[in-house]
Amino acid sequence: MTRMTADGRKTARRAEAERNDHALLAAARAVLATDGAHASVAAIAKHAGVGIGSLYRRYPTKEALFQRLLDIVLDDYLTAAETALADPDPWNGLSGYVTTVIAFAGSLGPIAGTLPLTPAILDKNRRADEAVAAVIDRAHAAGVLRADASVIDVELLIEQLGKSPLIEQLAKQGRTDLSEAAQNAHTRITAIALDGLRATGHPPLPGEPPGPELFTERWEVPGSSEGTAPAGH
Repeated sequence: MTRMTADGRKTARRAEAERNDHALLAAARAVLATDGAHASVAAIAKHAGVGIGSLYRRYPTKEALFQRLLDIVLDDYLTAAETALADPDPWNGLSGYVTTVIAFAGSLGPIAGTLPLTPAILDKNRRADEAVAAVIDRAHAAGVLRADASVIDVELLIEQLGKSPLIEQLAKQGRTDLSEAAQNAHTRITAIALDGLRATGHPPLPGEPPGPELFTERWEVPGSSEGTAPAGH
């Protein structure tokens, strides 16, 4: 039998730690989606198939875990917006951004206003917001996005489409036989919503455009002097 070298054991341990980290972050998103801000570290560890001790070795507090998750999701927003801007077609870029972000949008909503935001997170959020605004501005300038749809309208639409009560209900029931049909229905609803963003063929939207406070005030921790919370996410 070949013995593993010390370097080999270190490599294996690092690989296992990385797998556990990915599992914990994916579990945190899933548990947050169902349990909200009351999500427990025990539930997250169980969902990830990782021991509670392993979780605490990686993340000493639940706050640290959620801050790491927020940092990753902001990276995802920024990447999606930059990919959209790289598309030469403004509408394809915008619709691609929407469909990409729907896959992870809403996963952080339950923890808005529950944890302090580091300067690094605030800076990353600013850059993501600027990139998203550029996607919307470009679509407006090209005349492909309806003029009365603001960046906050688009972000709120994404947040609403990011959760599917039907898919969540079927998952709780264990109805895996209906998963594909439910996902197909969600894809169709997303396409219908995207069509409503097109520049022509629609009556004006009712009321006034929503303001950024619908996002920023949700993320402010009461009594905290921390900086402004993620404005677009």
